[in-house]
Amino acid sequence: MGSGRTGREAPSIADVARLAGVSEQTVSRVSRGSDKVRPATRDQVLRAMKQLGYAPNRAARALRSGSFNVIGVLTQTIQRTGESHTASGVLDAASRLGYSVTLVQVAHPETDAVHEAVHQLSNQAIDGLIIVQSGRATHTHLGLPAGLPVASSDSALVGYYPSASADQIQGVRDAVGHLLALGHRTVHHVTGPHDSQSAMVRMAAWSRRLEEEGIAAPPPVSGGWEAGDGYRAGLELARDPEVSAVFCANDEVALGLIRAMHESGRRVPQDVSVVGFDGLPLAEYAFPPLTTVRQDFHRAGSAMVDLIVEQLEGGPRDGSRRIVIPTELVERGSTAPYALPR
Repeated sequence: MGSGRTGREAPSIADVARLAGVSEQTVSRVSRGSDKVRPATRDQVLRAMKQLGYAPNRAARALRSGSFNVIGVLTQTIQRTGESHTASGVLDAASRLGYSVTLVQVAHPETDAVHEAVHQLSNQAIDGLIIVQSGRATHTHLGLPAGLPVASSDSALVGYYPSASADQIQGVRDAVGHLLALGHRTVHHVTGPHDSQSAMVRMAAWSRRLEEEGIAAPPPVSGGWEAGDGYRAGLELARDPEVSAVFCANDEVALGLIRAMHESGRRVPQDVSVVGFDGLPLAEYAFPPLTTVRQDFHRAGSAMVDLIVEQLEGGPRDGSRRIVIPTELVERGSTAPYALPR
């Protein structure tokens, strides 16, 4: 029986100290990686840990050091391209800086489910929280713990927390301006989902850009973030021979719309010019290659990790710290000068 533990109990620091013939304080120092332990003693303690299968209590170490080396990530739908690419940037930057990442997905952050998610992350002992997408949830609804370092790329939270996000408004202005410069009399728009703040920002910027040119914005066509949404919207728009230019909420929507136009006998770009948003690598290999607005999701994810580290080192924790990442209009074969309807 030896230590008096049952087979299901985890070995304790006292068990390790007893087997190694040292004090519990010495075992604690070895667990923390302290340099105040002689090499021979450290080896003795490590052998005892291995023999007993002892894992140092990470939470207890974190309470002593003030750091867990864990960053929490809250997002809405990780399957979405933008969210997954942003999360990839978070993972790469966190790994480079020695942090691990705990991710929680909440499909409807505007509901009480977000409070459960935040509580779950807090219980897992995180140093900071990155919010990739929060849907319609506001900063007041999220109810984040006071003093928790937070960084976000969600448009709805810019101004409340340190943020790193693409200059979506300028990107939309560039897309619509490109189509107008080609002579198109107006630009139609297929929206993203109505529960996405980014989609709402893009729709508002599209409408404003047209109004600046004295053009009344045509009714937007409801869409989403998926190619199927673009396909359905494309079938609707293809029925109107006056439609000559379409700005889509993202690249996947644009690709679905192009297929619908093709099946409906509308040529792209000869009859209809199409512009996407996001700059996905796949867009370059579409037929025709897609004109799009490229945004750097990976850079946004990496920058948010830097913002968390800044806060841990005493930097600002309010919305005054904002990183705006430029977008780039990439002109390809899906846009052409306006031509009168056949």
